[in-house]
Amino acid sequence: MRRADRLFQIVQYLRGGRLVTAANLAERLEVSERTIYRDIADLQSTGVPIDGEAGIGYIMRSGFDLPPLMFTRDEIVALVTGARMVKAWGGTAMIAAAEEALVKIEAVLPEAERSRVGETKIFSPSIGLAGQARELIDRCEHAIEAREIVALDYCDEDGATTRRTVQPLGLWFWGKVWTLVGWCELRDDFRMFRLDRISDLVPTGGVYKVNPEKSLDEFSRQKKAKYEKHLAETNCDTNRGDN
Repeated sequence: MRRADRLFQIVQYLRGGRLVTAANLAERLEVSERTIYRDIADLQSTGVPIDGEAGIGYIMRSGFDLPPLMFTRDEIVALVTGARMVKAWGGTAMIAAAEEALVKIEAVLPEAERSRVGETKIFSPSIGLAGQARELIDRCEHAIEAREIVALDYCDEDGATTRRTVQPLGLWFWGKVWTLVGWCELRDDFRMFRLDRISDLVPTGGVYKVNPEKSLDEFSRQKKAKYEKHLAETNCDTNRGDN
């Protein structure tokens, strides 16, 4: 990697406002920490607002005007594919954002590279979702962001419909099916609700407070623990069968 490219990459890694150590930068860029220290000093001498010191880490202050982003071929393919999937399976707001993102990506690419956006031969089925389902995704996303408590009419797999009051935590996409993860006040526990089984969803006017015991992280932790337990039990059963 040319030194100019390495300096550019260092700025990119620091641009998120995160504390990054020289060891981490050295590992990513496959150079020595001494080289990173020298590069950081050179960037600071040219006016790049990088704070920090050796042994602690570095962070770049906000407001620094970065040069236009450059993407590799693989990055272009990944971004275009992701945008196409969102347009096929996302909410209406996501679709608009994906289209705008593609416009911005093309705008920062050199003329010779712009054709790669259209030449990416990876697609997502255009059948996607119905308009009502897309609007429901938007409503769920807004409720999650605003921490709004919602009331929803939900039909389970047996055809029974119940009215639930839910603290929405996150949206999961499983391929054709979206699920809303939330804390169900009726069950006093985490639940996953398929969006295609929600017939109505409205805000109650209430806002829930952040609670680590009812958070998406805790839900993920419990799901992981259940999976690991199931995997361990399956392995034990298999081993007993071998004996």
